[in-house]
Amino acid sequence: MASSNKIRIGLIGAGNIGNVHLQEFGKLAGDCEIVAITDAFLPLAQSRAEEYGISAVSRTPEELIARDDLDAVIVAVPNKSHAPLAILALESGKHVLLEKPMGLNAEAAKEIVRAQKRSGKQLMVAHQMRWDWLPLQVKSQIDRGELGRIYTAKTGWYRRKGIPGWGTWFTRYEESGGGPLIDIGVHMLDLAFHLMGEPKPVSVYGSTYAEFGPRKKGIGNWGKPDWNGVYDVEDLATAIIKMEDGSSLTLEVSWAVHMDTDSTPFLHLMGTEGGAFLRGNEGKYLTERFDKAIDVQLSAPEEDEGARVRLSRHFLDCVRDGKEPWTSAETGLRSNLIIDAIYESSRTGGEVKLDWSL
Repeated sequence: MASSNKIRIGLIGAGNIGNVHLQEFGKLAGDCEIVAITDAFLPLAQSRAEEYGISAVSRTPEELIARDDLDAVIVAVPNKSHAPLAILALESGKHVLLEKPMGLNAEAAKEIVRAQKRSGKQLMVAHQMRWDWLPLQVKSQIDRGELGRIYTAKTGWYRRKGIPGWGTWFTRYEESGGGPLIDIGVHMLDLAFHLMGEPKPVSVYGSTYAEFGPRKKGIGNWGKPDWNGVYDVEDLATAIIKMEDGSSLTLEVSWAVHMDTDSTPFLHLMGTEGGAFLRGNEGKYLTERFDKAIDVQLSAPEEDEGARVRLSRHFLDCVRDGKEPWTSAETGLRSNLIIDAIYESSRTGGEVKLDWSL
């Protein structure tokens, strides 16, 4: 680590998500510094460097990772490149903050886990929903036993007309690893498992559907479409996940669907002593007192430093103190195992057992 005690970071990927990292880590400038940046479109990296006062622009990710003045690397590129770049960074002695999904598939995720264990460095998956104010408050109540044993949960995120970048890497299976399941479903999986107490999933039954994308319907306003491109992913997925301890989780996500939805992610937690319902920045705690159903309304404060700042600070703490991140490589592998199993179950029509072997 640099003598100034600031953690020195290189950013791979200067697009929208990369820019979010620049903004959020910039709020923690007393603890870190972005010293190098690169992007497949080099002029964008040069523009970001000028905007944020970054001293070095590397021509390639490999050139950036090879720098000897970096403590950590942020990987914010399309899914297909997650594993190769994360593994290279770990093998080069760098800590890694990796955008979701951790891997393109479960095998890629396992390769990352193996590399992380060999390296002794920290790898954190950038799942910001854990860091939202409301889930943090609910987690504190769960840890106090207010919900009792959470035996089942249901989570989802329905976008009615939200297919992103039709025809680009987002909708090409070999580059993205899937559709809404791996794009937004991975967020809901991570949040649900966190609040359920990190149970171990053992089997999955699921179905996926592509009813809109192949017909160029359900197009959202995010990303520039390539109408000569490819759409070979799902636009809706549903699954039930069974845990080793007997608990279960139901997941439903879509990019496009004909239903009444406000496109807000949601999570229901059902426990023996109470329950919780989260939808965006609002929610409820539900229990029973004196034989009456009791609801306690929950809402996030108007002024809050934000989930991404807390996520970024946690990463810096893990790098500095050598502690395992909340969203470790193992949690990323869990999500990839489940996602792969949902696709396999949809293909075969049967239940799929998860293979945790490395």
